[in-house]
Amino acid sequence: MMVVEQERATATAAQELLALRQARVLPGVPARLVLPSNDREPSLADELDRGFFGTSAEAISTAAIVAELEASGLRGRGGAGFPAHIKWRGVAQASGERIVVANGHEGEPASAKDQWLLTRRPHLVVDGLLLAACAVGATRAVLYVSHPRAVAAVRRAVTDVEAAGLVPDALRLEVFEARGGYVAGEETAVCRAISGHPALPVAKPPRPSESGVDGLPTLVNNVETLAHAAWIRRYGAAAFRAAGTNLSPGTTLFTVSGSTLQGGVVEAPLGVTVGDLVTTVGGSRSEIHGLLMGGWFGGVLRGDRSELRCCYAEVAATGSGLGCAAITVLGPGEDVLSVAADIGAWFERESARQCGVCRNGTRAIRDTLTKVADGDINPDHRDNLARWGTQLVGRGACAFLDGAATLARSVAGELMTAENAGPATTNGENS
Repeated sequence: MMVVEQERATATAAQELLALRQARVLPGVPARLVLPSNDREPSLADELDRGFFGTSAEAISTAAIVAELEASGLRGRGGAGFPAHIKWRGVAQASGERIVVANGHEGEPASAKDQWLLTRRPHLVVDGLLLAACAVGATRAVLYVSHPRAVAAVRRAVTDVEAAGLVPDALRLEVFEARGGYVAGEETAVCRAISGHPALPVAKPPRPSESGVDGLPTLVNNVETLAHAAWIRRYGAAAFRAAGTNLSPGTTLFTVSGSTLQGGVVEAPLGVTVGDLVTTVGGSRSEIHGLLMGGWFGGVLRGDRSELRCCYAEVAATGSGLGCAAITVLGPGEDVLSVAADIGAWFERESARQCGVCRNGTRAIRDTLTKVADGDINPDHRDNLARWGTQLVGRGACAFLDGAATLARSVAGELMTAENAGPATTNGENS
């Protein structure tokens, strides 16, 4: 257990290092969430000057808010990419007391964008949360945050907003300091934690929109989703869609990292190429010999992927996923199979161990990836990884096992490619 806690501490330190760097904006693209002053202490006055909190949320009808979200095409930025307006409309139509939650746990080791946003523009997140509370008729709004710097920044922002009289009298605004590993950020685990129970996921249905915090209908949105929602209220759906692609509109916060890169957070339109993101953080396209897409949940993509466009459809077509828009670049000297084995071990450690299929599946994937990385060329390993990569999807109480399955499937594909190409290589070079 001590080893696991030390590894988590190391991963958290790496996240904070990325989050502390001044975020960049793709050259030639007007910034939305990243501002020229993003390296200094955030201020409510700055947000008020920009027009946020400027329109009374109570003066806007629920129908108008949700319709604008639908027109914008905003999709959740927490990883699933679910259309935001569907969640908002569902909770708004529920009966009785309702709750909204801004999820800023960010347990994904490769992502730092939520932590960056909470420390650099916390008032914008609060504005989005208040907007959501108005839209669904909530009486309680909760900021669910785990990283110490982010917790402190959010608490200050809440104090600012309350002191300015910007919180409706009927709404209780609060900060919940989250605990736990990766699964503590899964939406049912979030609701359980706020309700006073262990931050562990439960099977769905019911979904949080039906029965969440204290059994009440609950809207759980990633903090970046809420920041975009506040921006859309200020500037409109058409302005939001002016960037990005037709099916993946808007900008998003990418976390770009890699052993050969300084890395950091980059705001860019969806549809930007991996190569453009890498050069924005000071790297070069020649450094791209493989990728981990969507954090550690998109498996491994080997080879020069510099022209891959980062939008939902094109990344999905590779067998991976955009997820939380975290991209780890694998350099020319990195052993792809060893990287996959390390991530497989992470999946096994971070499993909630509530579902037998997840407990056994992640262990089997970890053990097999370790053997493959150690040079065991038994073809059964490839076949097992391919089988698990298909059959385990959707079997767990939450989507955690799906990430391990994607990793297994992607490595099986790499092994198949290597076999077809001739003698296997595992040094990170293009096959």
